[in-house]
Amino acid sequence: MADGPMTPVVIAGIAAASVGLALLLYLLVGPRPARVPLQRLNPDAPPPDGALTKAADVATSAVERALESRGGAIERGLELAGIRRKPQDAVFLTLVAMIVAFAVGLLLEGLVVGLLLAAVVPVGAYFWIRFRIDRRRQEFADQLDDTLQLMASSLRAGHSLPQSLDAISKQAEVPTSEEFARVTNETRVGRDMNAALLDTASRMESEDFLWVAQAIAINRQSGGNLAEVLDGVAHTIRERNQIRRQVKALSAEGRLSALILILLPIFVGGFVYLTNPGYILKLTENVIGWAMLTVAGLLYIVGGLWMRKTIQIKF
Repeated sequence: MADGPMTPVVIAGIAAASVGLALLLYLLVGPRPARVPLQRLNPDAPPPDGALTKAADVATSAVERALESRGGAIERGLELAGIRRKPQDAVFLTLVAMIVAFAVGLLLEGLVVGLLLAAVVPVGAYFWIRFRIDRRRQEFADQLDDTLQLMASSLRAGHSLPQSLDAISKQAEVPTSEEFARVTNETRVGRDMNAALLDTASRMESEDFLWVAQAIAINRQSGGNLAEVLDGVAHTIRERNQIRRQVKALSAEGRLSALILILLPIFVGGFVYLTNPGYILKLTENVIGWAMLTVAGLLYIVGGLWMRKTIQIKF
C-alpha cells in the first residue's frame, strides 16, 4: 500500500481487528466464575472446551440458523463431493477465509484488491467442490465394470442380491463402497431396493448404472439368472468405456489448446499489470476504454463457451 495518511476504511479495519483481539483476549484470560471441574467428579470425562472452541460453536450455530432455507443444497453438494463436513462448518470456514483474504488484500494493495480477493474465495470454493463432485462421479464410472464382475461372482457363489450389495460395500474402492453402503443401509431400514439403486444412478449421473438398476428391477419381476444379465451389461459398459477412452485420447490436443487459449489472456493481462500498470490502466481512464474491456470480456466468455461445446463430446 502506498505511503500516506490512512483512509477511513483502513482505520475502521484496524479498529475492528483491535476490538476483536480484545474480546478474544478477554475470553482467553478474563475472569471466570469459580466452579468445580467436571474431571474431579468424573476422571473419564473429556476436558472442557476452550474459549475458541466455544466461540466457533456459537458462530457455526448462527450460520446454521441462517442456512435453514438453503442448507439442503449445500449439504447435498458436500455429500456428492465426498466432504464429510456439516454445511454450517463449510460456510463458516469460507467466511473466515474471505475475511483473511480481504485483510491481506487491504494491507497489501488497498480496498479494491481486498474485495477482489474476498470475492475469489467463495468462487474458488464452489469450483473446488464441483471438481471434487466430477472426479468422484468419474471414479464411480471407472469402477463400475469391476463392481459388476464382483456382483456377478458373488451371485454365482450362492449369495442373495442384498448380500452381494453388502459385499461390494465392504470390498470395493471409494466411492463405490460408499454408494453401495448407502444402498444397503437404506434397504435395511425399509426402502425399496430398486428406488435406492435408481437414486444412486441419479446422484452419480451415471447412465451405465441406470442400466444396471433397470436390469436388476426387471430381473426381480420376471426372474432368471441375474449373474448372466450383469455379465452382459458389464460387457456393454466395458465396450463403451473403451470407446470413451479413445475419444478422450483423440480429443486431448483440442482440449489442451482450448485451455491454453482460455488462460493465456488472463496470464498476459496479469503480467502486464504487474510489470507496467500504467500501460493497461489507461483503459480505465475513459468511457471508450471501459467499452473495449466490456466487449473483450463478452467475447472472451462467448469464445470460452464455444470452445467448451466444441471439445465436449457426449455419447
